[in-house]
Amino acid sequence: MNGLIDVGGGTRGIYGCAVLDRCLDEKVAFDYAVGVSAGSANCISFLAGQKGRNYTFYTEYAQRPAYMSVGNYFKSGSFIGLNYIYATLTNSDGENPLDYDAFQASAAGFEVVATDAHSGAPVYFEKDGMEKDRYGFLMASCCVPVVCRPQEFNGRLYFDGGVSDPIPYQRALAAGCDKIVVILTKPIDAKLSGTRNAVAGALLQRRYPKAAKALAARNKVYARQLEEVLKLQKDGKALVIAPDHVENMKTLSSDTTGLKKLYEKGYHDGKRISGFLS
Repeated sequence: MNGLIDVGGGTRGIYGCAVLDRCLDEKVAFDYAVGVSAGSANCISFLAGQKGRNYTFYTEYAQRPAYMSVGNYFKSGSFIGLNYIYATLTNSDGENPLDYDAFQASAAGFEVVATDAHSGAPVYFEKDGMEKDRYGFLMASCCVPVVCRPQEFNGRLYFDGGVSDPIPYQRALAAGCDKIVVILTKPIDAKLSGTRNAVAGALLQRRYPKAAKALAARNKVYARQLEEVLKLQKDGKALVIAPDHVENMKTLSSDTTGLKKLYEKGYHDGKRISGFLS
């Protein structure tokens, strides 16, 4: 059973989008997929067979103020317009709708990771519980702490899934996967600075102390999970696809030139997957 993990990473997720576009071109399929943050959006378009759909989000829509802007933050308390992205644009009557029927027709199992704002624990939204034109689970998974207000969905508040389970390989193993492709959006040997998480955690501490604690531990969890995945790779059970560098792109960069270069890298690097799975 073949598994896919896309860890996301804001607009750097265009790298994973390209990897999966390559998979569509080469007719590479997975039995199970789990997406984190922007990786969840990549996975759902991939399973729907919509090559190039997310490329437009990263390179065109990300330039729009409604997508992300300081104006958004002053109006709603969220820099990223999650409702604009995953409702206005994505719904069946939107500018670039998800082919939800094709997604559900895919034989692959699918989960999306989010973080419960009050418990700080990961929550997994499963394919069977997803509904057309109700994509709050994607908004929850992509809700960057402090940059966005916590996202309400089904009566609970959520933050980005990467806060609590940044590389959910254990979830893939539990689903029965014996081969796992893991898509990162930063180099394998990237130095992780805890400064940003520490500042964000301090701002969250009063209202969401458990989420703040999870955020403070996030880099250590990521490093441990990556080390464990690399061990699986040595055993031939995993393949890590990661850029050699990120063109100086930050999590929410909207530089079109840099984004397109990352896409080209991802499309090139994705060629390794078919051989690994075969």
